[in-house]
Amino acid sequence: MNAAPHQTDLKPHTAGTDTSVVQTGAEVLLRVLSEQGVEVIFGYPGGAVLPIYDAIFRQNAIRHVLVRHEQAAVHAAEAYARSTGKVGVVLVTSGPGATNTVTGLLDAMLDSIPVVCFSGQVGVPLIGTDAFQEADTTGITRPATKYNYLIRRADEIAPSVHEAFHIARSGRPGPVLVDLPKNLMVGPAPYAAPPRAPHPSYQPQTEPGRDAIARAVAAMKGARKPLFYTGGGVINAGPEASVALRRLVEKTGFPCTSTLMGLGAMPSGDRRFLGMLGMHGTYEANMATHDCDVLIALGSRFDDRVTGRLDAFSPGSFKIHADIDPSQINKIVRVDVGVVGDVRRVIEMMLEEWDCTPANPSQPIDLAQWWHQIGEWRGLDSLGFTQDMTPGAIIRPQYAIRRLHELATATGRDTYVSTEVGQHQMWAAQHFGFDKPNRWLTSGGLGTMGYGLPAAVGAQIAHPDALVIDIAGEASTLMNIQELSTIAQYRLPVKVFILNNQYMGMVRQWQELLHESRYSESYSAALPDFVKLAESFHGRGLRATCVDELDGVITEMLAHPGPVVADICVAQEENCYPMIPSGAPHNQMLLGPGQDDEISAEGRMLV
Repeated sequence: MNAAPHQTDLKPHTAGTDTSVVQTGAEVLLRVLSEQGVEVIFGYPGGAVLPIYDAIFRQNAIRHVLVRHEQAAVHAAEAYARSTGKVGVVLVTSGPGATNTVTGLLDAMLDSIPVVCFSGQVGVPLIGTDAFQEADTTGITRPATKYNYLIRRADEIAPSVHEAFHIARSGRPGPVLVDLPKNLMVGPAPYAAPPRAPHPSYQPQTEPGRDAIARAVAAMKGARKPLFYTGGGVINAGPEASVALRRLVEKTGFPCTSTLMGLGAMPSGDRRFLGMLGMHGTYEANMATHDCDVLIALGSRFDDRVTGRLDAFSPGSFKIHADIDPSQINKIVRVDVGVVGDVRRVIEMMLEEWDCTPANPSQPIDLAQWWHQIGEWRGLDSLGFTQDMTPGAIIRPQYAIRRLHELATATGRDTYVSTEVGQHQMWAAQHFGFDKPNRWLTSGGLGTMGYGLPAAVGAQIAHPDALVIDIAGEASTLMNIQELSTIAQYRLPVKVFILNNQYMGMVRQWQELLHESRYSESYSAALPDFVKLAESFHGRGLRATCVDELDGVITEMLAHPGPVVADICVAQEENCYPMIPSGAPHNQMLLGPGQDDEISAEGRMLV
């Protein structure tokens, strides 16, 4: 007997509405997804979405990846989106399935990641009756999404889904949720093609104003101490934006710094790249930010981890801010020139304007003194550390990251790095060099512990032949440890590199600096054996307890064809430096231990 035929034709018809074939709402949904270029869905089934899962079973155009928790589905979709430039797609059931996505949706919202999440809902007649697994999903997720929908009629399915993808990927990217009542997925629904005309009420400005560009470039040409301050918006604007940024830095000769989310837009080894700025940024990046006379912010939003004390942020600079989201201009920091538009186009137009704007003959551009000053700041080597290489010596976490980067680079493989959140995240940002965009996957705005492991799943699904490493802390790893099961099911060769200091490291650091070393509930007293845990999930478990074991463990981890969990036992009391203490300006950094007395009373009340 032949197997049951699979519904494989999900291609749209040329007409605006197809009435020749009666399709269910679930079938129309999948047809629209196929038309939007969706190849992968990350999800978890449940009663309200079973019709959709049945439709998925009867086709083979779209792949479904079964995660073990709905939060993980969103993080996986985020990483898939961030590493590919496509829209990540999530499918969850109603009630707790939908509410479990809130953390991931807000994470995507704050980091501007395009995700469309489909949540099941009880049938339309049952909405508002407190039915089983009913929740006001659109109400709950409204602050956590760019936009959301509650579909109430079958003829809304196709137009709303098309619109959801448009909203998620255009303008400032972000998450969109579509709530789908079960009865509409079972019943007949009309198909509608995507509209050819732009949405009448949502047309984000992508083309910058020429006048604003001209004013910005005029200020740049008059600068003596300029600085590019780049953010995740450069990454989100596509790889062409990073190429254009490198051309602009080359042409102007200006130094460049980056936020956590912007790493990779400039090669880490470029002499004009000063590293990351902000709370755990380099000394030279923060000092340059404080002392510059023209600050050019490209695709960054002046968040508190960057600005520190607002009244002391880059106090003497002429500020230029380019962002696709007009609401971000003058939201936190008052600027002198605001440029609304796609960052790629902003940079391209700056290049054009730079070439056609004559230099001021009375004030020729001379950055020699500025670069000399930057060189002096660099001379402090704020990221420097000393590793005791005596056999049996404890591993410093910075050294572990450096060796991981060096040995991973030596493989020649395209490498994607995800992280959890905490000290290890900052050390990874400081010591793992990124030379290409879209390779750095981390939670910036929300700071979500548990992000890294499911993010590694999403990146590995998107890039099956790449080397994908989750640089983790032991506490964060346990937040979504169940995704080791997903990794096992799909045979994903993800490498989990745990910096295990047996503490919630960043919490312990703040407690040391701000709370007189009262380590309240920051010590993990009942950790699992990560080697055995890895083996229980059909992976390889490795452990390094001292410096002479580290290289061997890393080499074996990178060479192993399957998933690996490497438990790297590191110094327990190591703190992440440099650090701008709470309440301090950029030019008052802590470069190492023993300076906690420099934190103000006001700063001790801040995080």
